[in-house]
Amino acid sequence: MTPRLSDLLSSFVSRVAPAAATSRRMLAAGLAGAAALAVVTAVPAPATAAADYPTRPVRWVVSYPPGGATDITARLVAQGLSERLGQQVVIENRAGAGNNIGTEIAINAPPDGYTLFFVNPANTINATLYKKLSFDFVRDIQGVAGIIRVPNVMVVNPSVPAKTVAEFIDWVKANPGKVNMASSGNGTSIHLSGELFMAMTGAKMTHVPYRGSAPAVTDLIAGQVHVLFDNLPSAIEHIRSGRLRALAVTTAVRSEMLPDVPTIAETVPGYEASGIFGMGIQKAAPREIVDRLNAVVNESIDDPKLRARLLELGGIPMKTTPDEFQKVIEEETAKWGKAVQFSGASVD
Repeated sequence: MTPRLSDLLSSFVSRVAPAAATSRRMLAAGLAGAAALAVVTAVPAPATAAADYPTRPVRWVVSYPPGGATDITARLVAQGLSERLGQQVVIENRAGAGNNIGTEIAINAPPDGYTLFFVNPANTINATLYKKLSFDFVRDIQGVAGIIRVPNVMVVNPSVPAKTVAEFIDWVKANPGKVNMASSGNGTSIHLSGELFMAMTGAKMTHVPYRGSAPAVTDLIAGQVHVLFDNLPSAIEHIRSGRLRALAVTTAVRSEMLPDVPTIAETVPGYEASGIFGMGIQKAAPREIVDRLNAVVNESIDDPKLRARLLELGGIPMKTTPDEFQKVIEEETAKWGKAVQFSGASVD
């Protein structure tokens, strides 16, 4: 009996359909696996960028003009960093607005490790001195590494009868309203070092601000003013020549440049008014990059040639961890805040 066409078609379908379904399931499973593999391989390992850092030149914003002691210090350290990182660390001078232009540029840069900031004393002072800043330095910058502390030195005209800090305090108190304290300008570390001294000793002097340290030193030598808490590097030659008398340095420990000159703290316990310099970066920068930079900064500071040059510039090398330097920034900001409030200085 000849099979009917309908029976042949039914038999064909019953044999083919299960195989086709199996093929479709295998194909779908294969596509799903491929898609999953693509997703996995497309996601980079989070540590890769930090492990390869840096892959291009790094800029280091310095908020002072070229040629000064701050700029020179940054360039000396940048040379050591370039050698150790294998990429050029380029100094970018962005001065202006009392240090705030360069600071704002660095804070607003992408937190990818390719824009660093040269932390300096003005940053910790401006946090209180300026009432209308678009940033909060402690909140927006994280410390990477300390580099140096720079002491100020309390110098007087040789005609001043006091030979020690204790004698000077007594002399000021015995001559109310007659002792003039020079500075390099309102709100500078030189000015606020003196204000901190007055606040802690009760020895009230009349502040005479100048446009920079040089004219203040000139008038001090001429006897127009009596005392100045000057940066050690700019005053040391006048001290050595006898044109000025050093009473004390403002750091917690004595300076290697003036080992026989005591600290103010030896007479006024707790007094410390040095300027800090170091490296900062945006708060959101990866910790792996921060740790890498901290290591190369500390290696650079350990280099005997660089260390000698920093000492020549009047700096005391300051090796820290990132957390230690962050704490220094916070402590300096609090300390200068008290001095600013005591002085009444303000910039709108």
